[in-house]
Amino acid sequence: MTRGMKGQSNHSLDSKGRLIIPSRLRDGLGSNFVLCKGMDKNIYAYPADEWEKFSDKLNALPVSDKEARKFKRFFQGSACDCELDGNSRIVIPQALREWAGIDKEVVMVGNGTIAEIWNVERWNAGNDFNEGDIDDISAEMSEKYGI
Repeated sequence: MTRGMKGQSNHSLDSKGRLIIPSRLRDGLGSNFVLCKGMDKNIYAYPADEWEKFSDKLNALPVSDKEARKFKRFFQGSACDCELDGNSRIVIPQALREWAGIDKEVVMVGNGTIAEIWNVERWNAGNDFNEGDIDDISAEMSEKYGI
């Protein structure tokens, strides 16, 4: 069972596009996991078991639905298997780095059952909440999902 991943930390890619995965996220991700495009121009990191669940749901979408095909392609077409090397690093493929606008500095964020990898500037711009934002979002989440 995947432990809930949480927290955030800043990291740097080396010249070969390698990223050290912090120990608190390694515990949740395991030594083999899947990277794919994220919906916020970031990168999602799925533990193998969570990717399998998600992939099963994607594969159940009807091939006759054009939007479903696009949705599947977005994730499955960008997905790649990752394995930690002896120094707890992974290589982020160039296509995913380009998608997320990642050059050197990244923010890694635990988000429950997945981890996210972000361009620092994009993370800061999109996650700069003020009290009013959180109040509005909280009310919406409470209404929609009972949280």
